[in-house]
Amino acid sequence: MAEVTLKPWAADDLETLRRSNAPEMMTYLGGSETEEKLRTRHERYLRLGRDGEAHMFRIVTPEHPEGVGVIGYWNAVHDDTAVYETGWSVEPWYQGQGIGTRALIAALDHARFVGGRRSVHAYPRTDNAASNAICAKAGMTFNREMDFEYPPGNPIRCNDWEFTLEPRPIVGAGE
Repeated sequence: MAEVTLKPWAADDLETLRRSNAPEMMTYLGGSETEEKLRTRHERYLRLGRDGEAHMFRIVTPEHPEGVGVIGYWNAVHDDTAVYETGWSVEPWYQGQGIGTRALIAALDHARFVGGRRSVHAYPRTDNAASNAICAKAGMTFNREMDFEYPPGNPIRCNDWEFTLEPRPIVGAGE
């Protein structure tokens, strides 16, 4: 299994986003985006990261420091509760190697470290077997099927997966 590292989203990560925009990768996400929309998304990732509203990452392996996908989590609201929402994409030629699962585990660990929310939710479409399997393998709990919109204005049926963020231990506690 390949070692996976998450690198914070940077100004030179637009090409990673372009590779993640391949039609076969956007099947469950409403289709490929235009170059203009990709640039807007890239700028949004940078801005939200600077503002602390999201944590987006390039997924890298030792053999591919340029990146093999994208993962992140951002502030969201679920059932009137402040949560994080997560999403990811792994380039087709790197799928099926456990990279998505390891990247999600790393992102969940990062969210636990950052704190600020009690849980992380993922909403893969019900027919996206690979992403649903990643949620299960990463230790998320299946809650229910639900209606969702992604992208906004595009209704989909998805599964609601949740990962409860345990509080960080307090250094020196109990000593």
